Amino acid sequence: MTTRERARVRANNQRAAQYTELWIVGRPEDIAAMIHAASATGRLVFVSAPHLMGGDDTRHRRYLRLRSS
Repeated sequence: MTTRERARVRANNQRAAQYTELWIVGRPEDIAAMIHAASATGRLVFVSAPHLMGGDDTRHRRYLRLRSS
């Protein structure tokens, strides 16, 4: 592996470590509180639209991307 290839791998690993990606499942009001807290701390990068779990389950599912540091 060349020096350039090692540097590229190291940079990609550091970029990937900057974020945490989560699927959150719960009641809409609980998820809203989590999103509000993440936004207030400045860690929220992306949040998806709510998706129903399906069937008789009334919970919602949302994807969150948060800054790790």
